[in-house]
Amino acid sequence: MTSPPLAVLHAEAAPALDQLTVPQVMVRLQLGRSAVYDLLRTGRLASLTLGRARRIPTHALTDFIRTRLEQEAA
Repeated sequence: MTSPPLAVLHAEAAPALDQLTVPQVMVRLQLGRSAVYDLLRTGRLASLTLGRARRIPTHALTDFIRTRLEQEAA
């Protein structure tokens, strides 16, 4: 039996790698730690808790930014 091509394995693993840490989100949004945790606490920015680690999916950050842009445009 042959194993799947490496590209297939990479594509399946990619979503798991699309997670950001709080410091990475701080840099991308140019916000402080407290401001990012406030967004997480209020649910305006979605996140996952893995043990004690908090991870923000990149699509959640994109959705947050898109929502903010739409709110400001209205």
